[in-house]
Amino acid sequence: MFTIGDFAAFGQVSARMLRHYDAIGLLRPAVVDEATGYRYYSADQFSRLNRIIALKDLGFSLQQVHEIVDAKLSAEELRGMLRLRRAQLEDELARSASRLVSVEARLRLIEKEGHMPTEDVVVKRIATTKVAELSAISKSYDGEDIGPVIQPLFGQLFERLGAAGVMPAGSPVAYYEDAADEQILVHAAVPVDADKVADLEVKDLPEILEAATIVHQGDMDEADRSMQTLARWIEDNGYRSQGYAREVTLQFDPDNPANWVHEFQIPVTR
Repeated sequence: MFTIGDFAAFGQVSARMLRHYDAIGLLRPAVVDEATGYRYYSADQFSRLNRIIALKDLGFSLQQVHEIVDAKLSAEELRGMLRLRRAQLEDELARSASRLVSVEARLRLIEKEGHMPTEDVVVKRIATTKVAELSAISKSYDGEDIGPVIQPLFGQLFERLGAAGVMPAGSPVAYYEDAADEQILVHAAVPVDADKVADLEVKDLPEILEAATIVHQGDMDEADRSMQTLARWIEDNGYRSQGYAREVTLQFDPDNPANWVHEFQIPVTR
């Protein structure tokens, strides 16, 4: 079972959104602790969440989404609805491209339910690493909010490292922390051998004694696929997640996101 915060992180939505879905009966927690009122969700509920987000991104009202998901439409029926809506969205392509990508990614998740290879998950220790970093605030953990924040941060980070004559000593790392009002503090970090770098914060990124890790190949718009594989493995193997994933860039192709390779590292405990 996952806390509302952990379930929101794996589903890449906000906890505020999950509380709203609970209030309107669209996505109830699997369990609510009677003593504390804390909400807990199961990995099986990603199926309903994926459908809700896909349909909402297609432009359906929450009332329509409620009716559709309760009707338990098949993945093929949902895909048919996507094709119909996609024909309309293509007329607004300039301002709707990011939404189309999100819808397609969610539908691929739905189609692959029950077929995600959890054997690709590896548990390992992540050593303490000295990094230079820049940070900024994102209004939520939603990929549409994170992307426009993290990408410029890395651009500025490498520009400042170059100006200081400091070479990276390892792969870039993105990591996240909670901020006020359910916002997210986004960190763009690069391992360095220097103790100081002008205009950058240098710090030790703490070790992770046990991290459940998975290698994600392809566009980060489809990161949900790997994140939910991790979530199911964590639940099935008796672990609990401890915070947001670190994202380590193993391969970056500025011309083709399909060639990107990242490792996601989730701190876990028994």
